[in-house]
Amino acid sequence: MDYQSLMNPRARDLKPSGIRKFFDIAEEMEDVISLGVGEPDFKTPWHIREAGIHSLEKAKTRYTANRGLKELRSEIAAYMIRKFHIEYQPDSEVLVTVGGSEAIDAAIRVLVCPGDEVLFAAPSFVCYEPLITLGQAVPVPIVTRAKDNFALTAADLAAAITDKTKLLILPYPNNPTGGILRRKNLEEIAQVLRGTDIFVLSDEIYAELTYGEKHVSIAAIEGMQERTILVSGFSKCYSMTGWRLGYACGPAPVLSQMTKVHQYGIMSAPTTSQYAAIEALRNGDADIDKMREKYDMRRRFIVDGLRRIGLSCFEPEGAFYAFPSIQSTGLSSEEFCERLLYSHKVALVPGTAFGACGEGFVRASYCESIEHIRTALERIEQFLGEL
Repeated sequence: MDYQSLMNPRARDLKPSGIRKFFDIAEEMEDVISLGVGEPDFKTPWHIREAGIHSLEKAKTRYTANRGLKELRSEIAAYMIRKFHIEYQPDSEVLVTVGGSEAIDAAIRVLVCPGDEVLFAAPSFVCYEPLITLGQAVPVPIVTRAKDNFALTAADLAAAITDKTKLLILPYPNNPTGGILRRKNLEEIAQVLRGTDIFVLSDEIYAELTYGEKHVSIAAIEGMQERTILVSGFSKCYSMTGWRLGYACGPAPVLSQMTKVHQYGIMSAPTTSQYAAIEALRNGDADIDKMREKYDMRRRFIVDGLRRIGLSCFEPEGAFYAFPSIQSTGLSSEEFCERLLYSHKVALVPGTAFGACGEGFVRASYCESIEHIRTALERIEQFLGEL
């Protein structure tokens, strides 16, 4: 049987994630220090785990409402007011999903039609372009630059808009660069979008992990909430990656359509995870503060270390990634990461995993202990000395 001819070419032609490639190689090797996958090394806080365990002990194992537990949706709405001064109605403007990734997928499915153009800041997380392609839309990356602190500029946005533009994806705080958008940036972007029918998908999964500047959502900018789907979740800030829980907030007419996609594809998010998330939102602020403080210490340590060994590096202002330039080595991003992994057993991710404009950069996650980061830097320094 010719399986290749039977498959949807849009799915068949998708490239595997560049992040997973090097992670999978590293998994088969001994003594590898991986700064590749963006997963917190902290355990889910005990009181959150305990809430999940308690829900199992009480046999709370049935399906929830498609949108998620009402109690959880109410806590999400309260959190959005408390943290970002944005008001959502729990019954109609909040949807609980299987991770933030499902919310992104559902939003793209609902908002774009074949031939529509979807703009997104690049470099950025690996899922946007494939999901746009699967939706038969046209992905249009807008390249951001280190000289602009990897922030999307209003001028670049305006230049990219055409009469086919349907959606703008704002991935800030940004993976892989660590860039953020300040209120001034957002107000300028909002000014470009006013008077158009362009919707915004704002991926704010790292909103709690900023250093110095408090995160501002574009939904909090005047006139933008009505055209914004805000996506977030529990994986990064509460160290709940394996619980697979996220959410979307936005205008009720759009959320109702996303709920149908969720309903047929998923049914409802994991019940145990939802009960744990209620506890996280109610009593997890102190946990976030502790983790953020440690990330900040690691952030300064890895950036200083990379610069010391000769790799220029933008100082990340959000998330938990450094994005150093390796152009001085004369190697491509892929060559650099492959040779480093096999010769000195340090796993990084080539910048090209996040778009062609990531060439000349690599991503290093600082979700590891200072000791592991120190050893990784020593090995990278040895590698550079041998080039």
